[in-house]
Order: sequence, then structure tokens, then C-alpha cells
Amino acid sequence: MTTARDLLIVSMDVMPAGHPVEQGDLSLALAGAELLDLADLFALTLEGDRIVPGPAPSGLADRQLTEAAAALVRQSPYESVEDWLWRRGRGLYAAYLTALETDGGVTREHHRWLPLRTGRAAAADSPDRRAAMERWASGEPVLAGLGVAARLRDEAPEDLAARAGDTAVTVVTAVDDAVTELAAVRQRRSIEDAAFDNIWRGQ
Repeated sequence: MTTARDLLIVSMDVMPAGHPVEQGDLSLALAGAELLDLADLFALTLEGDRIVPGPAPSGLADRQLTEAAAALVRQSPYESVEDWLWRRGRGLYAAYLTALETDGGVTREHHRWLPLRTGRAAAADSPDRRAAMERWASGEPVLAGLGVAARLRDEAPEDLAARAGDTAVTVVTAVDDAVTELAAVRQRRSIEDAAFDNIWRGQ
């Protein structure tokens, strides 16, 4: 299991049906999780906010993490963490959800009166789900920090730098900034759409 997949599974369990996670927010957090997993594999280091690739890891079992490693920019001046989040994060939630579903890790609600429509996705009961939820419940700092950045939880882990290192702080902070920026874009579009609707109503 990877941090990104753990984060996806957690997001299905901790968010109530009436308040689903924003897919864009989670896509950014998943991209950040990939960076931290690749850093743990010594496939990259950070110099300031720049992602410096290391040797390409071999034999990775996770398809998405393999794709992430291949997607690292290997030419100087290298890519910033922020640029990576926006580039790699595009559509990443859907990609991870599809992969998890293909592996049998997702169940969907079915309504008897709408047999052809599938409902909300939920994590299937499995050892992977139990491991992800145990990691979440323990307050493991990397997963908890990404969870706060993705707006899955309110309380940030204490002493993230001391417990997880400067790389984790840099990535989690970048994810939080990007999610905040995305929320501002959504709000601006909502205001613009409302103003447009009012024009058509003659207001």
C-alpha cells in the first residue's frame, strides 16, 4: 500500500455522504502523497521547493507510483513542488479510484428502484482498508498532514517536521496552499455564475 492509496481509502470512510470530499482537493493531496512515497524510496530529494530526481526505483508494485516516478522532470532547474501538484494532480483522483475499483477495493451503493445507476463509492472491507484506517486512527504524521491539507480532518499533527522531516513539511504545506487556491477559484466561479444567472433573470 502507498500513502496515496491509503489517503483515497480514508477519504471514502471519513467523509459523510452529504459532504463528499472535493475531487480536486484530493487529487492535489494524492500528488503530494506520491512525492513523499518516492522520497522514502530515495527516488527524489527536495532542494528548497525543487524536486531533484534520484535513481528510478525498480520493481514497484503500484501502477500509479510507477507512473509518478516516470513523470518526474529530470532536467535542471527541475520542477517545483507546486508545479508538480498541479500537473500530476490533474484527474489523479479518478485514476486512483479506477485502479482501486479494478483491484476490487471499491463497492458501490445500488438502489432497487434505480438498478442501472450506481451510487456513492465506498472502500470494500479488506486488509488494505483496515491497514489504512489503522494508520489514520494512529495519527501517523504524513497521512494526517495530508488529510488536513485535503480538508479531511481539522487537527494538524504536532511537530510534523520532527516526526516526519522537512520534506514532509514542504510537501504538505504546498498541498495546503494549492487546495486553498483551488477553493478560491471555486468561490470566484460561483460568484460569477450567480451574477450571470441574475443578469438572465433581469436582476
